[in-house]
Amino acid sequence: MGDLSRNNATSIMHLPDDCLTIIFHALDSRIDRESFGLTCHRWLHVQDFNRRSLQFECSFTVLSLALHRKSLDVHTLHLHRLLRRFQHLESLSLCGCRELNDSGLTRLLSYGSNLRKLNLDCCLQITDYGLSLVASGCPSLMTVSLYRCLNVTDKGLETLASACLSMKSVNLSYCPEISDKGLKALTQCCHQLQAINISNCEGISGVGFEGCSKTLAYVVAESCKLKPEGVMGIVSGGGIEYLDVSCLSWSVLGDPLPGIGFASRLKILNFRMCRTVSDSSIVAIAKGCPLLEEWNLALCHEALRDGCKSLSILYLNGCSRLTPIALELFKSQRHDVCIKEIEVMVMKPCWEFW
Repeated sequence: MGDLSRNNATSIMHLPDDCLTIIFHALDSRIDRESFGLTCHRWLHVQDFNRRSLQFECSFTVLSLALHRKSLDVHTLHLHRLLRRFQHLESLSLCGCRELNDSGLTRLLSYGSNLRKLNLDCCLQITDYGLSLVASGCPSLMTVSLYRCLNVTDKGLETLASACLSMKSVNLSYCPEISDKGLKALTQCCHQLQAINISNCEGISGVGFEGCSKTLAYVVAESCKLKPEGVMGIVSGGGIEYLDVSCLSWSVLGDPLPGIGFASRLKILNFRMCRTVSDSSIVAIAKGCPLLEEWNLALCHEALRDGCKSLSILYLNGCSRLTPIALELFKSQRHDVCIKEIEVMVMKPCWEFW
């Protein structure tokens, strides 16, 4: 009888995989989830099957990585093995994998259908061909970061935009080969686009934004050479709520910023180090942006007295041409505005950007 009872005994090892999956997702601790697969090969398979995110230690976003520690070089073979093991990833960060080339992305053709987020920051050997592999294997991609992908051009961006129609967030900062042509493909194909970063893209003037979707609400264009028609393009969709044009490059065409006055839904505006912004721009924005709540600018004008009714914070650090009299006159008319004379390097809403 004793042997019979032992044979009929039930243990957690007899649970089907779907029950083990429920147990795995119920684990609150990251350490517990990582230890789950140490039980046996079957539990390891359950853990691998349910893994949704993968980030390598060479990624700059790993906070535990010591600065003096040598980065792990991720090669094609490493990535192929991991993608074959974790076949249901939704988020993949290859940030800082400088040795990874285009062929390393070929496994995405087989295992990238569920991928929603992809970070290729500083993947210096990735080219347009690599982006074509991403486009073919990851049709559900919604967020992609190509920061300092120096070999990616308009052609690669066009291929990606035409295939990944659900794209919502794109980081193109420091991509020297991207121009308004590639930007236009992105804004015209991806009708759900919400956020884009084109900082330090010298080939972009902004005209590629013309006709963009009304879903576009977040644009970072730091140190760009925007033209007046480029600024009008940015606001053409009518949905802009956050705009950063800090360190705007000087233009022979004059101040390109009056067009921001047509951004009626704008809430946060960063003009830091826009030294050539004119009074006409300040007037246009003060009158045309009634929802503006935070504004970082290099000069002020009395037009702010009667405009920007929602303005609550005004940063005025380094405004050498602003006299104390003008500042006191403004304060007497707008008691509701908090004036801060501190240096604000970054001002942005809570928005996910790799």
